[in-house]
Amino acid sequence: MIYLDNTATTPVNPEVLDAFVKVNQNYWGNPSSLHAFGARAEQLLIQAEKQVLSLLNATQHKVIFTSGATESNNLAIRGIARAYQSRGRHIISTGVEHDSVYETLLELEKDGFRVTFINVSGNDSDIIDQIKKAICEDTILITMMHVNNEMGRVFPIYEVGQLIKRYPKIKFHVDAVQGIGKIPLNMDAMNIDMLSLSAHKIHGIKGSGALIVNQYLKIMPEITGGHQMYGLRSGTINVAGAVALAKAMRLIIEPVDQNYEKTKKLFDYAISQLSQIDGVVINSCFETQSPYIINMAITHIKGETLVHALEEYEIYISAKSACSSKSATVSRILLALGIKENIALDSVRISLSEATTLDDINELINALRKIAVQMRKEMKK
Repeated sequence: MIYLDNTATTPVNPEVLDAFVKVNQNYWGNPSSLHAFGARAEQLLIQAEKQVLSLLNATQHKVIFTSGATESNNLAIRGIARAYQSRGRHIISTGVEHDSVYETLLELEKDGFRVTFINVSGNDSDIIDQIKKAICEDTILITMMHVNNEMGRVFPIYEVGQLIKRYPKIKFHVDAVQGIGKIPLNMDAMNIDMLSLSAHKIHGIKGSGALIVNQYLKIMPEITGGHQMYGLRSGTINVAGAVALAKAMRLIIEPVDQNYEKTKKLFDYAISQLSQIDGVVINSCFETQSPYIINMAITHIKGETLVHALEEYEIYISAKSACSSKSATVSRILLALGIKENIALDSVRISLSEATTLDDINELINALRKIAVQMRKEMKK
């Protein structure tokens, strides 16, 4: 099997799974309990939080361990909107955000908030100029993804963070799900107030994630009850999930530069080979491009058809984001990034990991060549 759908999910690292199991077996006490057994679990939780903050160079922040990035995004956006609505009701974002951000913003619009979705089909300078023009007196939040999950476009979050230093009333949230462990992140240097991440995208356990929050920020909780997680997320804390997340982050972040260089070589090679196949259109060709995501199309062959054709070779890719892959509609993200509708319908996403090999890429290329020839023949019948 060749798995090239790492943007959707990743296999669990055995070391991460081992940590998760050991905590569940040996330190399963409630970290909120007063007794010593609960205190041992609490110590593991504290250590996990410190490690997460250290890995992200987040010296002014705290960690809210969540069920994943969808919850983290909702908590960040709704929590800020509700906490600061007396100061302003304007939010700036992009039209290519993950649905957990995009649909949350649409719901806030129904509640009377005003959202400016900037056009991101241009270059980074154009994006920054649009944000500058969109900022007004009642702007309270800018929320933007680090790396787009369908196209691999890397957005200028450092520049946005520097820009809003001039506007202390504006908070900055980054959905870093596809950036963690792939592109270096420094929350202090990037002036990021809140950052969302998900464990299962970095070889961690599904159902685990985090929202890293500036400790001086006021956020209204989405889940109330026992006041756990600084009062921002009630419910018994998943200590094993937190420990496993910290472990997964360490294992993927420490070799980030080495993994990037290796993956960039595979990306460049894959693009050069794919471009030689008749009818191939490469969509992932931005000035700022993650080498972990290739979005492409073979004209007149529907993306879903290509996905199923590759299954015969035990090669697994996706037609679009796994969160919306069973929807028959064309991807709004591809359209927003300037891809024509007919190409968007034919597009597929190939997502690499640090474990992807040259042999994997060669087998993919060979399979695509055969599929393209075979399907062209069938079209002519």
